[in-house]
Amino acid sequence: MFPVYLTEGYRSFLLDRFPTERRRFAQLASSQNPEILVISCCDSRVSPSAIFNAGPGELFTIRNVANLVPVYQPDGQYHGTSAALEFAVQALEVKHIVVLGHATCGGIKAYANKAKPLSPGDFIGKWVSLVGQAEGKAGDPGAPDYLTKLEHAVVVQSMENLLTFPFVKERVDDGRLEIHGAHFGVASGSLLVRDPETGAFKPPIDTTGQAVRSVAAIACE
Repeated sequence: MFPVYLTEGYRSFLLDRFPTERRRFAQLASSQNPEILVISCCDSRVSPSAIFNAGPGELFTIRNVANLVPVYQPDGQYHGTSAALEFAVQALEVKHIVVLGHATCGGIKAYANKAKPLSPGDFIGKWVSLVGQAEGKAGDPGAPDYLTKLEHAVVVQSMENLLTFPFVKERVDDGRLEIHGAHFGVASGSLLVRDPETGAFKPPIDTTGQAVRSVAAIACE
């Protein structure tokens, strides 16, 4: 049986939301034109649309375990993340890419704790091994904030890996595309954005909700 939760959710959408956004959905049926690509974790607690209060058609999202971007690898194999990235950049011509990490990431924690394989095939283990590229940037593994630093480092590593894709680097170099890093605190609701000048993760808004006018705030505009 189809999940009752989804059926009731759709009923609410159909009766309450869809009538007020009918024109928007009619426009989206023929085309989409998002300016922002968000690469985030597939963790059910991290919803880019909810975090950024975005409506249908406003964000193109790629979600995978631990918000990882592998290096460019044109080997003829199946690459879901790379395929979606190619479509967002080449076809949709997005202007911004935001790599969104988050607190208490299970994939990153599993790598740090050297968790046992989930299955004989261990698809997730092979994928999460990509975290190792960022390991040296996270500092002392014994530090109390090591997992947070590793989450930040993975965001930075994914940003760097994006530049190994020729079609991404070309657009970054000529100013058509910008890459940003961010980190979401699940429990606190806090958002930190990476400052490209210092590398520090800072809040993009102050405690009153006003935008902080800095280079780091660009990712939220």
